[in-house]
Amino acid sequence: MKRLSFTATLLLTVFSAFAARTEFKLEKGWRFTREDHAEAVRPDFDDSAWQRVTVPHDWAIYGPFDIGNDPQFVAIEQDGETVPSLKAGRTGGLPVVGPGWYRIRFDVPDFAAGKRADILFDGAMSNARVYLNGKEIGYWPYGYGSFRLDATRLLKPEGNVLAVRLENYPESSRWYPGAGLYRNVHVIVSDEIRIPLWGIRLTTPEIRPDHAKVRLQADVESPAGVDSRLVLKTLLRDAGGRVVAKAETTLAEYDAGTFCQDLVIDAPRLWSPDTPDLYEAELRLYADGELRDTRSVPFGVRELKIVPDRGMFLNGEPIKFRGVCLHHDLGPLGAAVNVSALRRQLSILKEMGANAVRTAHNIPAPELVELCDRMGLMVMVETFDEWRTPKMKNGYHLYFDEWAERDLVNTVRRFRNHPSVVMWCIGNEVPDQSSYEGAKIARWLQDICHREDPTRLVTMGIDRVQDAIDTHFAAVMDVVGFNYRTHLYTKAYHELPQQIMMGSETASTFSSRGTYHFPVERTVNKVRPDNQSSGYDLDCGSWSNLPEDDFVLHDDYDWCIGEFVWTGFDYLGEPTPYHEIWPNHSSLFGIVDLAGLPKDRYYLYRSHWRPEEETLHVLPHWTWPGREGEVTPVFVYTNYPSAELFVNGRSQGRIAKDTTMTQAATDSEEAARGLWRQRRYRLMWMDVKYEPGTLRVVAYDRNGRPAAETEVHTAGEPCRLELSADRQTLRADGKDLSFVTVRVVDRAGNLCPDAAPEVSFRVTGAGGFRAAANGDPTCLEPFHHPRMKAFKGQLVAIVRSGEKPGKIGFEASAEGLRKARLEISVK
Repeated sequence: MKRLSFTATLLLTVFSAFAARTEFKLEKGWRFTREDHAEAVRPDFDDSAWQRVTVPHDWAIYGPFDIGNDPQFVAIEQDGETVPSLKAGRTGGLPVVGPGWYRIRFDVPDFAAGKRADILFDGAMSNARVYLNGKEIGYWPYGYGSFRLDATRLLKPEGNVLAVRLENYPESSRWYPGAGLYRNVHVIVSDEIRIPLWGIRLTTPEIRPDHAKVRLQADVESPAGVDSRLVLKTLLRDAGGRVVAKAETTLAEYDAGTFCQDLVIDAPRLWSPDTPDLYEAELRLYADGELRDTRSVPFGVRELKIVPDRGMFLNGEPIKFRGVCLHHDLGPLGAAVNVSALRRQLSILKEMGANAVRTAHNIPAPELVELCDRMGLMVMVETFDEWRTPKMKNGYHLYFDEWAERDLVNTVRRFRNHPSVVMWCIGNEVPDQSSYEGAKIARWLQDICHREDPTRLVTMGIDRVQDAIDTHFAAVMDVVGFNYRTHLYTKAYHELPQQIMMGSETASTFSSRGTYHFPVERTVNKVRPDNQSSGYDLDCGSWSNLPEDDFVLHDDYDWCIGEFVWTGFDYLGEPTPYHEIWPNHSSLFGIVDLAGLPKDRYYLYRSHWRPEEETLHVLPHWTWPGREGEVTPVFVYTNYPSAELFVNGRSQGRIAKDTTMTQAATDSEEAARGLWRQRRYRLMWMDVKYEPGTLRVVAYDRNGRPAAETEVHTAGEPCRLELSADRQTLRADGKDLSFVTVRVVDRAGNLCPDAAPEVSFRVTGAGGFRAAANGDPTCLEPFHHPRMKAFKGQLVAIVRSGEKPGKIGFEASAEGLRKARLEISVK
């Protein structure tokens, strides 16, 4: 026989691997309608009049906003009586309720006899009924969960028709859930002898400076009655593609259908938020010498330990969660997942100093977790907002008993190999925590997590703290997570056995970017005539607290292992404290607004979470016509210990942070109501009187030497628009995004903080306009129109790449202002 050349052998190997398993996404070619057609299950149904869409797709984000969309009422006490109260805009005032149909025609040329086929949904909102070639192949109610459906029996190599009916019920969500096929849909073709989806487990049971042991377990599926010699060959590669370990194992009779391999990596590079190094396991499954399946699984080498009373340790080093909670929507893009938008969110949070995210209050998109692996963010994966006891009329309690284990198993199996995932969270503020039965449910769910993944601990967002202690609910959890209730941390530490506390949800501070109210004082549930909250960062919920109330706990006690702030970004729906007031379509909790523009609070967190990096931020703006001579306090957020403030060259005094303000020193109701703890982390000049001109701040280092300075100027009349793009080069894939910040400035380039012109956008060339947002929770302008009013002098427009290389021209214009233009490359 003629010997094959190296090139021919390589090509044959690549072809064999390709033939063993193929996967592709169903993205283009979908048809969609909001009309309910029972006959749409038929392959020959005429859907030519339906809308053409690309998946991921969120049909509700296009609006319009209306207070009549999903009205929700809650019972409140008023004048001694219980009366219904409308929670306006609870799901964003967007039309999320009702059915929607999707249909697509597709071919699978690799499918043939002896093959198996699955259709994987990363998430479908919600109550998905799936039909393939006229027959129902599955149903899945939970809109956030990933699920796999077996399509082997009905799939054909050509001419397949997939139809999906979805329906959001009224009063089923406490925030904007999105609607439709908002996450990716995959078709997977494999051999009948295969490693099943999520059938691989990678752990690192021993880590030393000179080596790390890696344990790989892989399940195998094969047809009944087939008796083949099965061999698994595995290569471990580092980030540069170099093989660092290999193994070959034959499946024995007593292995119960699961391969187990132990490999060793010499001098391992450890995964952490600062060094998110990844490895990759390449698996090849052979049956009687023939390649039947191939898999590739990224993983990381890391060790997370939580030690009672001492705290949390990553790779032997102490670490605390500097985390935020993230809802799943992407602001003006809605719930439709987009990697560029997620990457931007995570980049903004990393720059602030965040090292962790909690996926509130639901199972995340896989793209988010994959990005956290690569970018270095720890993840607490959350699953449910309801158990058996309802919060919402049509919430998850309707499905819990039948579906909770399936949803939880899929979640743990899907994400258990990701190094960024450090903890499972089985629920958020469930009313069941007040009962002994709830403690049993918690134990049941926690046991499922331990069964599917023995390596990670389990937590829960507890808000009924005393109830949870009394019913033993809190004692059941691996890690005690409190939502707020900072005044009960010390009590719980002494009463519970874990000797570890975590802020699973903290702060709930309200603020609107660039908005300031007077007088400046700490407020609770404050509702104001403009439907906004103050950027002085002193407004919070009655159930919650200000940022420093959490800082001091985690700084002073080793047994407090960190926090997850509510929330990293504003999100659609739940417009607290304006539940009963319209218009308000989004939250005010975010450290960053709905457009992705940081609020002042961003720099407070940055000054605390990145103490070695320079932060020097001044608030408020200094353009206050009509406030001349009135008290206008000035706050400075900085990592430096002291600073001096000047108004038009006159010193207002030098202030140092008061490090005597410890938790113990301020643990009183009087302190909680005042601004005691704030003096440890903020510099505040409370008696400054406004006069137009210049604020100048000089910051001093620990030795008292000037280290940095900044200025804020009174703005003149709006003159022109100023543009900056977060990315100047995009991929030519039709999905990549650039976020362009538009600022209204005066002749000198100062931001005009009250300017609100309508800005129009024009996009030409190798891309198109995608959406816009201004961060104003009261704004009802559609996100997808190429025009929007600025809010506090700023807004963000989103540009999408095309599928061919070239240049994108972006132009912003507004009446009476000099227009601006920039260019973006597509490659």
